[in-house]
Formats: sequence, C-alpha cells, structure tokens
Amino acid sequence: MNADTLLPALQLIECPRDAMQGWPHLIATADKVRYLNALLQVGFDTLDFGSFVSPKAIPQMADTREVLKGLDLGSTSTKLLAIVANERGAEEAVVYDTVHYLGFPFSISPTFQLRNTNSTIEESEKRVDAIQELCLKTGKELVIYLSMGFGNPYNDPYNEDILLQWADAMAEKDIRIISLADTVGLATPSQISKALITLIPQHPDITIGVHLHSTAQNWEAKLTAALDAGCLRFDGALKGIGGCPMAQDELIGNMDTLLMIPYFQKRNLSLDLDEIALKMSTHLATTLFVQP
Repeated sequence: MNADTLLPALQLIECPRDAMQGWPHLIATADKVRYLNALLQVGFDTLDFGSFVSPKAIPQMADTREVLKGLDLGSTSTKLLAIVANERGAEEAVVYDTVHYLGFPFSISPTFQLRNTNSTIEESEKRVDAIQELCLKTGKELVIYLSMGFGNPYNDPYNEDILLQWADAMAEKDIRIISLADTVGLATPSQISKALITLIPQHPDITIGVHLHSTAQNWEAKLTAALDAGCLRFDGALKGIGGCPMAQDELIGNMDTLLMIPYFQKRNLSLDLDEIALKMSTHLATTLFVQP
C-alpha cells in the first residue's frame, strides 16, 4: 500500500501525567524532566505532562511548575497539555507560553465529579465557562474530558442521550476537542462504538477522542471499536501505567502506547515517530516506574 492510500494521520497523545499521578512513591523532579524530555523527541502529537491541581489531592504533581521549567521544547513539534480542575489552576497554567492545551475533567457521573474535583456537575459547568473564557483570552485551547464517558460504577444514570447532551453543551461553548474517558476501564467495545457513533456524526467540526483504560486482554477490541467508529484521537501511556487515583481503590491501567503503535501501523495509519527516541523513552519508563 502506498502513501497515497494511507488513512488520515491520527493524533496520538502520550499521558505520562496519568501514568505518574497514582504511582505509590514520589518520583524525583529531575527524573520526571529527563523522562518528559525523552518523550518530547518521539513525535507524539501532544504530551499530557502535568497538572495544576491541589498538591494535597495529587501530591505527585506538586512539582509541575518546576518540571515545566526543565523541559526542552526547542526541537519538538509536540504540544504540551496540562490538566486543571478549577479556575485557579487555569490561571496558573495560562501564564506559561509553552502550555498549548488545558485539559478539564468534566464527569457526566455526579458521584465521580464530586470525588475528582470536589464539585457538582452544575458547579463544574461554571468552571468550564470560566476556564474557556480564560483560554480564549490567552490563546490556549481547552480540551474537555467527558469522564465516565461510557458508564460508571456508581449506578449514576448513563446512556448515549446523556453523553450527547453534554457534548452538545460543550460544543455550544465553542470547545473544539472532546475526549471520552473510560476512567475505570469498564467500557465494552460495544459501548465505545455506540458512544462514538452517536457523537461523531452530530459534531463533525469537533475532534472527538478517547482516553481508554484497558487490560492486556481487551485493549485491541477497544481500539478496534473506536477506530472503526471514526475516532482518530487516542490517549495512551508507555507500558500501560496509570489510572485515576480518585476513581476507585483498584486502578486499571492506561492503554499501552507500545501496543497501540504497532496496531495503528498494521491498520495503515500514518505515524511519524522517532523509533530511537521511543526506545529510549521506554527504557526510562522501565527504570522510572519501579518500586523503591
């Protein structure tokens, strides 16, 4: 198959922030900087590198400002994304010219919204409005993660109509990127397919992505469901490390970027990655994410 017949290039987002935030021991700032600088050379579309949130809630991210100062962005096209949970965090993030995206986790599960950002859904929508206004003023782009986007373990109401309702609400706020988060890894391939088939045709001018968590047994079926439904924006983390520490006691890891890359290549998707930098990053991840 020649280059002219390749499918459109996908957006591959690497999420070391998600990998690190729930790790059981603190990772040294210098080690984070070394790892992130290696990842910046791989060629990912976006690097979800850190968060401007309460250090009491997520101690592992307390050094995000120091980490950011150590990043070498002179020879990379990868854009930086920082997670924020409220307007105060957004105000801190937007002062950095090197941060391109602000990501806000908006849960369509009321229970998880309280657990994750200590706010109701109604309060969180007001936060979205304030953060979006701040982004528009400062030239940043807001990425909304619809957390629990495929259902939830709390018995909160969920269906595709609820999902579409909130996607519509975000579109009305002129938000151009929405990522559906399988926060606790409970989504089935069928649920992923139904959700994306519901959203993508309704919002062709918005990039609809997925942030999937998976096990070694179901990652490929989930990827296939999302890709076949028309999704071209995918989050992952090297070695499948991570999970949201605010969601439940037992974390289900992120989808492993090292499995995703060859899968996408097999599906003839265009990827422009530096294999040497990827190997170096993988080696660093293996070194970094070990028990002391």
